[in-house]
Amino acid sequence: MDFATLAQWRQQHGAERTRLVDTYLRRRRAAPLLQGLSRAADRLLHQVWEASDLPENAALVAVGGYGRDELYPHSDIDLLILLDDTLPSHEEARIEPLIGLLWDLGLHVGHSVRRLSECLSEAAGDITIQTNLLESRFLGGDLLLYFRYRERFAAHLDPLKFFEAKSLEQRNRHGRFADRALLLEPNLKESPGGLRDVQTASWVCRAADLPTDFTGLAEAGFLSVEEARLINTRLSFLQHLRIRLHLTSKRREDRLLFEFQEQLAADMGYRASNSHRASEQLMQRYFLVARELSLINEFVLGCVHDRLLPNEANATIPGNQDFIARGNRLEIADPMLFERHPASILDAFLILQQQPELSGFSPKTLRAMWRARSRIDAQFRNDPANRARFLALFREPRGHTLVLRLMHRLGILGRYLPAFDRITGQMQHDLYHVHPVDEHTLMVLRNLRRLAMPEFAHELPFAHRVMLDFGRPDLLYLAALFHDIAKGRGGDHSKLGEVDARRFCRSHGLPDPDTDLVAWLVREHLSLSSTAQKQDLADPDVISAFADHCGDLTRLTALYLLTVSDIRGTNPTIWNSWKDKLTRELYLASRRRLEGEAPHADLVEARKEEARATLRLYGFSPGSETRIWNQLDDVYFLSHEAQEIAWQTRRLLPVVGREEIIVKARLAPIGEGVEVLVHAPDEKALFARICGFFAGMRYSVLQARIHTTQDGYALDSFLVMDESSRTPYRDILNYIEFELTAHLKQHAPLVDIPPGRLSRQLRAFPLQPEASLNASLLENTWLLSVTAGDRPGLLYDVARILTARKANVRSARINTLGQRAEDVFVVEGESLIQPENRLRIEQELLEKLAVTA
Repeated sequence: MDFATLAQWRQQHGAERTRLVDTYLRRRRAAPLLQGLSRAADRLLHQVWEASDLPENAALVAVGGYGRDELYPHSDIDLLILLDDTLPSHEEARIEPLIGLLWDLGLHVGHSVRRLSECLSEAAGDITIQTNLLESRFLGGDLLLYFRYRERFAAHLDPLKFFEAKSLEQRNRHGRFADRALLLEPNLKESPGGLRDVQTASWVCRAADLPTDFTGLAEAGFLSVEEARLINTRLSFLQHLRIRLHLTSKRREDRLLFEFQEQLAADMGYRASNSHRASEQLMQRYFLVARELSLINEFVLGCVHDRLLPNEANATIPGNQDFIARGNRLEIADPMLFERHPASILDAFLILQQQPELSGFSPKTLRAMWRARSRIDAQFRNDPANRARFLALFREPRGHTLVLRLMHRLGILGRYLPAFDRITGQMQHDLYHVHPVDEHTLMVLRNLRRLAMPEFAHELPFAHRVMLDFGRPDLLYLAALFHDIAKGRGGDHSKLGEVDARRFCRSHGLPDPDTDLVAWLVREHLSLSSTAQKQDLADPDVISAFADHCGDLTRLTALYLLTVSDIRGTNPTIWNSWKDKLTRELYLASRRRLEGEAPHADLVEARKEEARATLRLYGFSPGSETRIWNQLDDVYFLSHEAQEIAWQTRRLLPVVGREEIIVKARLAPIGEGVEVLVHAPDEKALFARICGFFAGMRYSVLQARIHTTQDGYALDSFLVMDESSRTPYRDILNYIEFELTAHLKQHAPLVDIPPGRLSRQLRAFPLQPEASLNASLLENTWLLSVTAGDRPGLLYDVARILTARKANVRSARINTLGQRAEDVFVVEGESLIQPENRLRIEQELLEKLAVTA
């Protein structure tokens, strides 16, 4: 075959694809494009097959998505080259040039070469191959061979085994992609509710000899006309989105990556509003569509299951004739039960909680409940009996997570709480939330529930004990349900949510104390986290103010439990041992304050005494610690726990008095990261140099505590962590001690460090930095608050600017929330007295911290 012919075919095929895409962009119809691209490939492949020197008893077959007559702009063309079993082995060599020729023509081909018997044997042992061969089209070659293949494949296909295998495969796939589906970059094909779920429903229907399109299933009575219309509309949305994604990325890409979301939103007609980015609106639409498609998939698979296994054992539900147990699932006895008696919808959920042997609803019940969801209207919501039923869901001892997730999937939770419906699928491109608001809320509820369960006590032993002692978990669940319910409305969502929570509690007859607690928790759900991570917990005034703000132990305890569950439900990378320590430390200190325990002076002396006892265990003589402790003020002892004081004293006593730089490191007692102690003659740039060293290591600084002894030495401690490996090797301790000491001895000028690579999310959604420098409560000190997109070297950049402006850091709180850094520094220096100098620092920080995509 000459090059001119190949060039002509390639040019014609490319021109036809371009024409099809241009037509799609004008008319916005997905099906003609997918089928048109498939037919264009058909024509080219037929030409190539006919012009090639190939065996007569061979056939070219389209399989997979291409066999379904759907071809996305950059999808692979899946081909089966089918050979007759009688074909001599040496004839197979004539096939090899064909594949290279197809690639030369610019076709992205996924191919397999199999004899007829191999197709059947390999399909029998591999569900993926069996599925791929299930959808096939003849393209060229031996037509009779293709018909024999179809006939024998159908004869070997066991519908029940195929259904069970595809159901298991889908459950495994959902398990792999479940978290990702709720993250910010879902996979359009593989995530729950994606295109693969639609295809799986079609495959099992084909194997069970049922219609494979949803209109046909409606005509056969397996779906309603409304359900078929709904799934076709939702499927069209996903097809458009995947087509646009391929065109935007210019490659085969099925993940809705950050860098494409804004462009895709604009292409599909979304525009930014005052409260939501265009991409957030697009993603909200995607999650709503995915939820409905996932549900329809379950309906269809349930119909196929009942057709293939019609005689599953039933059992009665004690004391309730409206329901039966079908296997381990709850089923309605009357298909019209929910239409006639909508209150039975909530009764069904209560039964599910009360019967531990039940794992969910049967497909028949799910469909009936979903169809009857519109019966949950204002009259339903205002019925006192239904309100009592809804509250009872939160007071049952088990099943909260299962029930609330089912209610949400079916749209029932949103029908009962219209405000919750508005946050369903609502994205949060704030660089640290990885779930839509609704899924985050359910994650918080799940986390609260896990705190009460003995099998999860190992996750957070202290919080588990606190939860067991808290008498009203139902109030915590309600607070969790409402804590973010006002997101996206504009204004302070905590205060707006408080109004919603109070209205709900009053309308549902909760006593005033319970109502006040739930509403207060919603309003204050960020306060404990903010105080723990941004303020100095060694300051007795901070503890007193926070304890007084809580007012009593019940509120404090409830807020602690909600805060822990909220942070853990925000982003799996955010919660760590350090945040666990901070929240627990603030809770315990505030509890001591509310219980009237140790004041400031007593606490200092108690820590000294505990540290002395530890030193005695290491053989230090009584009074030896005074050589160091006499140089330190009470702030030092309030800032450190007794074990930290003992460790630092133990490491410094053998070398105290030497005019040299001392660096000591150990694995942090909290279980993650490295604790580093630096004792050195004080100098203005010391903090910046230390930060620069860790920036060069690509280590994150979680906390810095800066102290100056009375004899002019800096006694600084740092908690640092390598985010890629939170549990460091012990070898790194020697490296830090040696290299940091050498680095500080050089007294080299502060130099630029190459900036680290920004995350894709931060490049796609840059965060406008903020910097404010205001007077602190402490005399002659200022509080610097910095918010910016997190990146390696961020803290070093801040330290260099402060050093250049003669501002000394007394303490630093480094708070990293996903890709967002919210750092707080207490600084001092005569230059800060002048307002213009403070303004200059703010301006320089804003310029330095600005992140561009």
